[in-house]
This record gives sequence, C-alpha cells and structure tokens, in this order.
Amino acid sequence: HTLMKGVSSSGKVAYFTAIFPYLVMLTLLIRGLTLPGAFDGVIFFLTPQWHRIYDLKVWYAAVTQAFFSLSVGFGCISTFGSFNKFSHNIYRDATIVSFADTFTSTVAGVITFSILGHLAHELELPIDKVVKSGAGLAFISYPEVVAKFDYSPQLFAVLFFLMLITLGFGTAIAMVNTVVTILCDAFPRLYKPAVTAGICLLGLCVGMMFTTPGGQPLLELIDYYGGSLLILTLTVAEIIVVAWIYKTSQLIQDFNFMMRRSLGRFWTFCWTFFIPISLAFILACTLVFYQPVKYAKVELPPAAQAAGWLTAMVGPLIVMAYLMKTVTQLDGWGSKFKTAFMPKASWGPRNVVDRLHWMEVKRGVNRNK
Repeated sequence: HTLMKGVSSSGKVAYFTAIFPYLVMLTLLIRGLTLPGAFDGVIFFLTPQWHRIYDLKVWYAAVTQAFFSLSVGFGCISTFGSFNKFSHNIYRDATIVSFADTFTSTVAGVITFSILGHLAHELELPIDKVVKSGAGLAFISYPEVVAKFDYSPQLFAVLFFLMLITLGFGTAIAMVNTVVTILCDAFPRLYKPAVTAGICLLGLCVGMMFTTPGGQPLLELIDYYGGSLLILTLTVAEIIVVAWIYKTSQLIQDFNFMMRRSLGRFWTFCWTFFIPISLAFILACTLVFYQPVKYAKVELPPAAQAAGWLTAMVGPLIVMAYLMKTVTQLDGWGSKFKTAFMPKASWGPRNVVDRLHWMEVKRGVNRNK
C-alpha cells in the first residue's frame, strides 16, 4: 500500500522504520557495554591505526560505505527531494541527515565491538582474530549478545530480527519508489500500481537467488561490482558533469535562489576541486590495483568476475548511449557536443512565478560579470 501511494505515504512509514531501530540499538548498547571484555573491544574500535591511512582499500571502503549509508548515487535522495517545496531548506536537511548518520554508525560500531570484545574475552583471543564482517556480523555476532540477556532473551531476539526487517523495509521502500517514480515520470501512461507490483515481483525473483547455497558468493560479487564500483563510477561522472560542465558557480547560484541564503567558498572548493579529484583518484587507483572478488579467501571463477564487470558497465553504457542519442538528434556536427552538454530550454523552476524570478536573477548575474 505504501509503495503504491508513493512518496506521499513513505514519510509516515519512516516514523516507525527510523525510530524503532534506535530503541533496539539502545537496548543492545546497554547490554553490550555490561558484558565482560566489552570496553576492550570499544577501545580497539576507537583507537586509530594510522598506518592504514595509506591503504587505498580503506579509502575505497570508506567512500562506498558512506555512499550506501547516505544513499548517495542511488537516486533516492533526488527522487524524494523532487517532492519538496521549491524553497525547502535542503541545507538543513542534509546537515541533519549527515550528522545523524555519523552518530548512528558510531553507536553501531560501539555495539559491534563491545560484542567482539566480549567474544575475545571468552575465547581468550586477540580482538582482531574474532572480528567478523558482512552477514556474519548481523546473523552471528549480534544474536550472540541477544542470547546473553538475563531477561526474556527470546523476546529481544524477536525484536532484533524485527529491527533488521524494518531496516530492510526502509531501504526497499526507498529503492522501489525511486524506480517507480522514474518509470512513471518517463512514461506517464503507465498504471502506477501495476508498475509497483511488477518491480516488487522482479525484486523478489532476483532476491531469491541470494537464498540459494551459492547466494553468499553471489552477494559478494554484486555488492562489489554493482553496489560499490558501479555507484562510485556514476557518482564521479555525476559530480564532474555538475561541477565542471553545468559549473559550480551556476549550481551555487541556483541553491542560493532556492534557499534564500548564500553558500560560502567552502562549497565552491569542495564541489569544484576536492570531491571530483579525490573521488576520481580513488576510482582510478581501484581500477589500476584491481583484485578479483573473493569469498572465504578464494577467488570467484573468471566467468563470475566477467559477469560482475558487465554489471559494473551497465550504468556507464547507459550514460554513453543517452549521450550519443542526444548528439545524433542535433543538427550541425561542429556544435553538437557543445549543445548536448547545455541545459534544455525547459530547465528551471516549474512554477511560473519562481521561473520568472529565477530568470531575472540569472540576467542580473550575467550583466554583473
């Protein structure tokens, strides 16, 4: 029902999907910190390993994790943001979401390493020998601490896995809404409930592959090539187009007009230089020092790696195909590429009053240059 009604009802669902996990996390945090050896794990978590700062894998993992955690590059932010009012304070929202995400990740890290510290204490092993990641963390480490609850461990086990389902629902609702919105905007004649049902059915069929005996290696493959490498590639292309082709100055001018505030030089520097160059450098190093995906320390077969590369190339190929389609529809070879990278005549605020004011501001800025 929520998916069929679209973004208008997603906010109501988010009250539960966002608040309930925090209640469970608070319970796990209190219990985790009271376990023997927990503080050793927390100290291990908070102690920097400065030599890892030169490890490009760490930077790649950090960037892709931040993208996944904040839904950067997946289209969800743009989709939900398109339903805001024109003058909505997105600066405030972005700040709140970023700080809340950092806080949540830190709390989750403290919970995780308090549990790992307890496991290391019981097994009499160094903490780095019991560190788990991926599915093992959610389905092994956390249930272990839930089982140690003195009161009603079964109840808290149910609440914990209900939290995982809730988080999954929140992510799925955002992803499906993004795809449905794109299809329905591109093809207005489509029947939205039918499109929603089709996307959900397709997602169910694809997801069933990950429940098979070979599902975990497949998950590692899709996560690296589709969930990390593909998203990083598209994000680099997006920031380059926005900052260097559309121009950061024009983007900041648009933001200033929308939010009725002035963005400082910090954002100009970040969007023009720091973010495009750093992300492009991380992507280039990842490709140059590429290593095949492994599962249980064993490389997946070459056929699987080839399928992964095909998955990673889908996004860039779609972008190139659309670019070539746009170029071939223009007249005059000399100015085709230049015209293809220019905004359409319809680009700008949808509201007539906002659009006239926006065009007036643009003319004023152009006269002052």
